[in-house]
Amino acid sequence: MMIEPTITKFENVMIIDDNVIDLYIASRMITKNNFGNNVIAYTKAQEALDYLQDNQNNELALPQIIFVDIYMPIMSGFDFLKFYNELPEKLKNYCHVYVLSSTIDDYDIIRASTDVNIISFQVKPITKDFLDKIN
Repeated sequence: MMIEPTITKFENVMIIDDNVIDLYIASRMITKNNFGNNVIAYTKAQEALDYLQDNQNNELALPQIIFVDIYMPIMSGFDFLKFYNELPEKLKNYCHVYVLSSTIDDYDIIRASTDVNIISFQVKPITKDFLDKIN
């Protein structure tokens, strides 16, 4: 009997969240639902930004999907996006950013939905339904 290789939707998925429990849950959802082959997880937005800058010319290392939390110490998700916006167009066309948050603050939702680099806003936690809708 041949075992079919598992096909994942994306090769690399990045998660930026200072909450290690949320990070773990999101990582498990991504791998368990064959959404991503490799999860690149960061608790600090600056480290994630450094990774993107260091690998901007290496498409194999770049994440196709980035999930970023809004409320984080030192550099918030919105601060991250401000710096992300300055990265090369080629990288921004390759990586798709989704904001994850536990906020129900209308201002944050509007701010996220008007940012050109954000595909959509998702309330935590990541669900299988949400992952299934991402192409």
